[in-house]
Amino acid sequence: MYTFVATCLFGLEHLLGEEISALGYKRTETIDGRVTFTGDIGAISRMNIFSRYAERVFILLDEFPARSFTELFDGVKRIEWENWISKDDAFPAKGHCIKSALFSVPDCQSIVKKAVVQRLESIYGISWFKETGVKYQIEFFIFHDKVSIMIDTSGVALHKRGYRPQQFTAPLRETLGAALAATARPREDVLFWDPFCGSGTIAIEAAMMMTGRAPGINRGFAAEAFPQIDRTLWENARDEARSAVKKSDFEVYASDIDPAAVELAKECCKHAGVVGTVKVFQRDALDIKTGGRRGTVVCNPPYGERISAEGGVDELYRNMGRHFATLDSWQIYILTSHPGFQNLYGRRADKVKKLYNGMLPCYFYQYFKRK
Repeated sequence: MYTFVATCLFGLEHLLGEEISALGYKRTETIDGRVTFTGDIGAISRMNIFSRYAERVFILLDEFPARSFTELFDGVKRIEWENWISKDDAFPAKGHCIKSALFSVPDCQSIVKKAVVQRLESIYGISWFKETGVKYQIEFFIFHDKVSIMIDTSGVALHKRGYRPQQFTAPLRETLGAALAATARPREDVLFWDPFCGSGTIAIEAAMMMTGRAPGINRGFAAEAFPQIDRTLWENARDEARSAVKKSDFEVYASDIDPAAVELAKECCKHAGVVGTVKVFQRDALDIKTGGRRGTVVCNPPYGERISAEGGVDELYRNMGRHFATLDSWQIYILTSHPGFQNLYGRRADKVKKLYNGMLPCYFYQYFKRK
């Protein structure tokens, strides 16, 4: 049995924890931005491929208290690194220090690296490491003087599913888009519409969720190079992911006033494999209509620098409040970082949840019914 740590954006811990349990693993601890759990070694492949909310999945090698560099060094050196790292492998170290006596990340990084080197020197009988082989990214996390030493199994962060162009920097992470979609409780008999779709992230994540498409089904992970993990575990996990894809009557609209955004969203839908589920088209969000259907709006409208000076964000939110009030009994979900949103929108939300897009604090305003 192994112990793992899955990290996530602040505010997504509950969704990530439920996901871990649904995959059959046992949660042991939850703190801000991370969930610790236990499972067999197959959890590495399945969590990386199936998780919609995790940013990374780590193998937790050890935890111990440390208030001095000596304690940090000794604790790291005790770990049996030879079980993972061969004499030719690369093993860079990085990490974070929060509310601890050891607060200098560069110094802690140097100590961790030195401790691993000395352990491996004594095991392999060499004093110089080429570090040209498999890369084992060592991660340390020091919180309230408790040290966690881990190995990253994901490599590229899991929010990078692979369906958006690499050079494209979107305002919304895919993991957050998945969380917004899940919170809105998508259903097959209810139209799901993002009228500010941008690259289509929220719509795509909703479609992937409802068609059972695993987020990591088409990408690779750092741990695929680890010889300790049998290739068949990755093959079995991908077979499991492919067999989970299902047909669905779920329908998603992704629209935007910007024709360039519409073309980008179409391309992303193609790469994500959800063209048959997501309908992408150009339309002003203030012109959307129910068409007599039941529906849910989930969106991340422009704010601040994301909107032109003409009219401004305040006027947009006022107009949204007036127009969305005409959408009969549709449920409305809006994510924004604008502190005065509710006053501008003209209606208090039935529920508000604080979330983070990276390090940017945002609020998810949820309107369940007309008042």
